[in-house]
Amino acid sequence: MALKKHIIDLQVVSVETLGERFVLLKCTDPNAPLPPMMPGQFAQLRVDGSKETFLRRPISINFVDTKLNQIWFLVQLVGAGSRALGRLKEGDTLNALLPLGNGFSMPVSAEKKHLLVGGGVGTAPLLYLGAQMNLMGMRPTFLLGARTKDMLLQMEDFQRVGDVYVTTEDGSAGEKGFVTQHSILFKQHFDRISVCGPSPMMKAVAKFARANSVPCEVSLENMMACGLGACLCCVEKTVKGNVCVCTEGPVFDINELTWE
Repeated sequence: MALKKHIIDLQVVSVETLGERFVLLKCTDPNAPLPPMMPGQFAQLRVDGSKETFLRRPISINFVDTKLNQIWFLVQLVGAGSRALGRLKEGDTLNALLPLGNGFSMPVSAEKKHLLVGGGVGTAPLLYLGAQMNLMGMRPTFLLGARTKDMLLQMEDFQRVGDVYVTTEDGSAGEKGFVTQHSILFKQHFDRISVCGPSPMMKAVAKFARANSVPCEVSLENMMACGLGACLCCVEKTVKGNVCVCTEGPVFDINELTWE
């Protein structure tokens, strides 16, 4: 069921710097409860105060705290738009269009073992997904990858909601290598896998899932502009033809994609 979209003037509660390249924005709606949102959906954030930025920026919904009426956005500082978002301060207004897209499928049984695989800033939507699984009586397994220890984000938050395993390319934390090389994949059986991160990583995990007959969903990170399916810049080829990732995704079953 599609959730109603809202344009909300959020108020920034806090801005936390995570390493050199990331900020965590915690925001609230001071006037009303936040609308329902599903893990894997995203928001289009308006960028104010940047002469170089004219379009909203698509940012994953990192976490929703219904008790505090907060929504979190994990922002990677890579361009003028994201850096402008990183300069926000407590009390500032952040205009958001949300929730957009289709999220991850939720488990139908708490007895199933679910693996959540994330790389880089792609770990962002998995925190909310894991937290929602907690409400169903599940404790998921997270497999998180990064280049170095310093680029592993929100580890304490992930450890609160699931069992966490880590890979780093330089071996500075966890097992050295890529997520698809981690020993947990060969020691435990998982009934379902959810993935978000760089395209090569997601394709490698999808290949593993197919080879082991494990259902798998991936959250694509195609370039987006409007977030509403009008601009056609996020089109992805699927078995049913070309579709807009922002409206038909960003989450897809791997069997819907033409990945080899």
